[in-house]
Amino acid sequence: MKSFPRTAILAIATVSLAACVTTPPEPEAPAVALRTPAQMLGAVHKAAQGGDERELNVQPLRDPEVEDLRDTAGKALAAGDAAAAAAALDKALGIVADDPAVLQERAEVALAQGEFDRAEQFAARATALGSAVGPLCRRHWETVRQVRERRREQVAAPLKRPNQAQLDEQAAKLATLDRAIGEAGQQFDACTVPGINRM
Repeated sequence: MKSFPRTAILAIATVSLAACVTTPPEPEAPAVALRTPAQMLGAVHKAAQGGDERELNVQPLRDPEVEDLRDTAGKALAAGDAAAAAAALDKALGIVADDPAVLQERAEVALAQGEFDRAEQFAARATALGSAVGPLCRRHWETVRQVRERRREQVAAPLKRPNQAQLDEQAAKLATLDRAIGEAGQQFDACTVPGINRM
């Protein structure tokens, strides 16, 4: 048998060793714990209960068809069918486009669907049209605050191998969101006024 030349043996050994070496995987960014739609809805509903028991809470008279649609939406959402709830409330908004309570309920259904930008838009519309005090006002602003805080959680996620420019951009976004969250908190606090003592 002929012997292989030394260069051929070295080449085969080099190729074999190269096949054994693997590139280490890219490090994954740590998972970020984001608040869930259910947690956000819970915070909004809790916010409505936080006022003085003597607090003024005006409930306007509404079209019976709108009330039926709101009732349908509430039952659908309780049954876990957010799409049916959204459809019923969209129909109600086709009848009374400027009703702050219906807009707020639609915002809450958008939260349940994970449509956070839409939830903030509906709640912001409701704040412009509704009362500046009371439980409904608190629900508007808590919806806005929850969406902004969740957005902040996303932006605050650790960056994978960031450079200084990326870190600076992240810091600027966080500062903007902190101001927006603070504004929502101030508006939320202003929704609660002491009730009139009639004793």
